[in-house]
Amino acid sequence: MEKARKQVKNFFRVSAEEFSKIPGSPIAYWVNQSVLSAFEKGTPLHKMAHPRKGMVTADNERFIRYWVEIAFEKIGFSMNGREQAKKTLSKWFPYTKGGEFRRWYGNFFWVVNWENDGFELLNMKKEGYKVGSTNHNLSYIFKPAITWTKITSSSSGFRVNFEGFLFDDSSGLCPPAESKDLFLLLGMLNTPISTYLLNVINPTLNLNPGNLSIIPFIPPLQENPFPERSISLSKSDWDSFETSWDFTTLPLLSPTPASWPRETLLSEAYAALRQHWVDATLEMQRLEEQNNRIFIDAYGLEQELSPDVPLEEITLSCNPYYRYGNKVQVEQGSDEKGKTFPFHDELEKRLRADTVKELVSYAVGCMLGRYSLDRPGLVLANQGETLDDYLQLVPNPTFTPDKDNVVPILEGEWFPDDIVQRFRRFLRLTMGDEHFQQNLEFVEDALGKDIRKYFLRDFFNDHVTRYKKRPIYWLFSSPKGSFNALVYMHRYRSDTVSVVLNDYLRPFRAKLAAQLDALQKQADLSTTSKSGKTRALKEVEKVKAMLKELASYEEKVLYPLATRRVEIDLDDGVKVNYPKLGEALKSVKGL
Repeated sequence: MEKARKQVKNFFRVSAEEFSKIPGSPIAYWVNQSVLSAFEKGTPLHKMAHPRKGMVTADNERFIRYWVEIAFEKIGFSMNGREQAKKTLSKWFPYTKGGEFRRWYGNFFWVVNWENDGFELLNMKKEGYKVGSTNHNLSYIFKPAITWTKITSSSSGFRVNFEGFLFDDSSGLCPPAESKDLFLLLGMLNTPISTYLLNVINPTLNLNPGNLSIIPFIPPLQENPFPERSISLSKSDWDSFETSWDFTTLPLLSPTPASWPRETLLSEAYAALRQHWVDATLEMQRLEEQNNRIFIDAYGLEQELSPDVPLEEITLSCNPYYRYGNKVQVEQGSDEKGKTFPFHDELEKRLRADTVKELVSYAVGCMLGRYSLDRPGLVLANQGETLDDYLQLVPNPTFTPDKDNVVPILEGEWFPDDIVQRFRRFLRLTMGDEHFQQNLEFVEDALGKDIRKYFLRDFFNDHVTRYKKRPIYWLFSSPKGSFNALVYMHRYRSDTVSVVLNDYLRPFRAKLAAQLDALQKQADLSTTSKSGKTRALKEVEKVKAMLKELASYEEKVLYPLATRRVEIDLDDGVKVNYPKLGEALKSVKGL
């Protein structure tokens, strides 16, 4: 090797023979003998697995949906112990579609139309498409595989897909030849070794199956249980959020007692949960570093690579350094127990706020029947389901969902099912009366505003962001926001607009008109002080403007819409269904 390569100042001398040891003979003059030996001694990945390109549908708008926007009973699952949906109902199947940098498990947002074994996708050209779907890989679909995001970051991010998935081109798939090798291969791919070797083979941002197939695999010299435990931690983290189809209940409310309430300070519940997240993050860091050491030793790359994993690369959503793409300097000390977690005030504040927003979102889900305090996971998640359907599943609910699927969001408590009143009740039922005021203050302090202002100004925008611009709770909203009401799209019926109009908008207008009369009389009273008259007249003008706005909203938007009795089909997705209600709903950019 010394004869083949001599470094002189900033120059390298390398024999062409050395390049030939690396498949494709890339000009990687900087690699040392250990790397070249790995390519000589290791088993090319394609002999242990089958890296393949994922599918190109040629029409994503037609064939792909975000799983939350369709009827849950139509998704065909055959994973995680869940029985596959009946064949007569199954139309949509889990679909891996790349996503953000994440290791071990996750990025499961999408489903693809594979009804009747993909009949529509496989026969697109018969419908006049110039280019049909490609890369179906029918021999490998629905089998356990390793997947990744095609456009990579600076570090490797490979994930496991258990059985039941199809794969998109932006993802790719790598099913092992033997199932016993799944965790072993995933463990190696999630080390800095794969990042280093892939950079040798093809130093671009695109990670293609061809590049993956020639990575040399060298088995570790000892048993390696760390990948399997890492997957378990990552899955638990992924399923803690309501955007996972395996979500059961909110971690902040766990463990759930036998009966509600549990008389707990929300601040203490959050502190306990935060400590659990810290422990999980540090455990994942230890697992990844142990996994790295095992493979670095096997490859003999101790001089080239470090097993250390920075906190921002511990890809758990409960880890704020990863979740927020943090760029602050992380300084980690150590004690007898190992590494300590460095708390950063701004990140902690942001994490607490988001955790409280998730509590509010879950509460709204309970208000509308998507979730229940008495039953884990989804309750109402299919087309046109009603309160009666809910009561069949939860006969004696602790917190009963809204009967008519319309929850008003207004500046005051104008209706008994006002969203703020319902949230207060939810908080009392879950956390108890004893600490209610302290718990409400904790919520509002985390949000940075009182709960009513949050619902009026921010809740819907946060919901749209959480659900990737595919909101499942739809906001009826007048042009200036004087009237707002939330409905759940899965419970939407052709008479929903009429319910909003007749049971909420018109009664609200009548109540405002009565308030206007009272304010006018107050302003006219001779006993009213000058300052009192000024305040009353100011309110008079405000209410007059609201009434004018709402009269126009009813006449030009809601009433014509109600007479049309608009139908929706969840299979069409939010992007098609939401615009059907036009200006009646709050505008969503990018939809």
